Amino acid sequence: MLKVLIAEDDLMIADLIEASLLDHGYQVSGIARTVAEGVAFGRADRPDLAIIDMRLADEGLGSEIVAQLQDGPRIGVLYASGNINHVIRSADGDACIAKPYHISDLLRALRIVEQIVSNGTVPPPFPRGFYLLNATKLSIEAPSHV
Repeated sequence: MLKVLIAEDDLMIADLIEASLLDHGYQVSGIARTVAEGVAFGRADRPDLAIIDMRLADEGLGSEIVAQLQDGPRIGVLYASGNINHVIRSADGDACIAKPYHISDLLRALRIVEQIVSNGTVPPPFPRGFYLLNATKLSIEAPSHV
């Protein structure tokens, strides 16, 4: 069972994400509202994946969590943000999805990040509002035809 860190300062959104992850077989490491909480959860529990909002409480940036956890095991990072252009230009991670999103699109995006971490491939189809970060390092699978 893969462990996922959620960094989201809107607790209603965070609770929805957590419930959906649990329903789909993931374990949740914790819900962080600030950079400090995200780093603490990441160091204590060593999650496999993270869903990170770019703007967190206390004026923190989600990308700071990723930067501070780079000294540990590789974490697959999916940013979820309303300011997708900022993420694409400045964030270090695997992918991002634009807010607002459907929870099914978020789960699909997280599965893609799982594949990136496990074998460096990106299986289409991509959900709405989904963008790869550092795509030049990845192998995008050809879609299968039925």
